[in-house]
Amino acid sequence: MLKDELSKMTQEYKLLTQETVYDGFFKLERYQLKHTLFNGGWSKAVQRELFRRNDCVGVLLYDPKRDEVILLEQFRVGAMLHMARPWLLEIVAGGIEEGETKEDVAHRESYEEAGCKIEELVLINEFYTSPGGASELLTLYCGKVDSSNVAGIYGVEEESEDILVTTVSFNEAYQLLEQGKIKSGIPIIAIQWLALNRDKLRTKWL
Repeated sequence: MLKDELSKMTQEYKLLTQETVYDGFFKLERYQLKHTLFNGGWSKAVQRELFRRNDCVGVLLYDPKRDEVILLEQFRVGAMLHMARPWLLEIVAGGIEEGETKEDVAHRESYEEAGCKIEELVLINEFYTSPGGASELLTLYCGKVDSSNVAGIYGVEEESEDILVTTVSFNEAYQLLEQGKIKSGIPIIAIQWLALNRDKLRTKWL
């Protein structure tokens, strides 16, 4: 079987050079490297640029009693080249700062971005958001909350955040996904996960 063959493979790489091209809020690095080939031997020297940023945490805030999820809308510079209105529907997310655990970030960002207190966390998955050129590893949770009074404008002023927070039913959130109105990958993954695990999660949390 293919998985048996893959488990026997030992791939290696050799880092030849590394330089920092830009060092600001984010960091851009350039590498020269070689790596082993699946057919044997080594590749020629390959140049790659790497976008470096802190690993992040995302949280889908869900009220199992009301069967509601909390969505955020905010301006995203990455969508400017494709959308006339680059404000995206998203979920709570933020970078892991020094000394913080992933759970710390989930609670902090949920309060800062949505005014929510998380009662319980369930891990959805961990994944690279764009491994072809970015280092970010994202840990994604579902967080149990009381959504009865959640709405308004949130965000940290010092970080120039301007976030509109809205509470919608799960069915409405899934309809937005199916209609292509959610363009960011993290909420797409989270809402699809909830669609598969919603009944089990409600049984656990209610």
